Amino acid sequence: MKLDEVLSSDPEIMSGAVCFAGTRVPVEALFSNLAIGLSLAEFLEEFPTVTDEQAEAALIFGGEHLKSFDRWQNFESAA
Repeated sequence: MKLDEVLSSDPEIMSGAVCFAGTRVPVEALFSNLAIGLSLAEFLEEFPTVTDEQAEAALIFGGEHLKSFDRWQNFESAA
């Protein structure tokens, strides 16, 4: 799946927040819902405009991005 099929950002939609392509659902909603204990299936039930392929691709993209983040030791001190 291509990135533009998964994510989009438009200043006219949700004030430019990164959303799932073709929806008004911010990607942040996925991570926030998972953080409070909802399953991926529950998230998809709550946000039916997001496809399971989009959600899974966003999680993979996030995981890959974190792999390249080499400054974790500074994360705690900045928080």
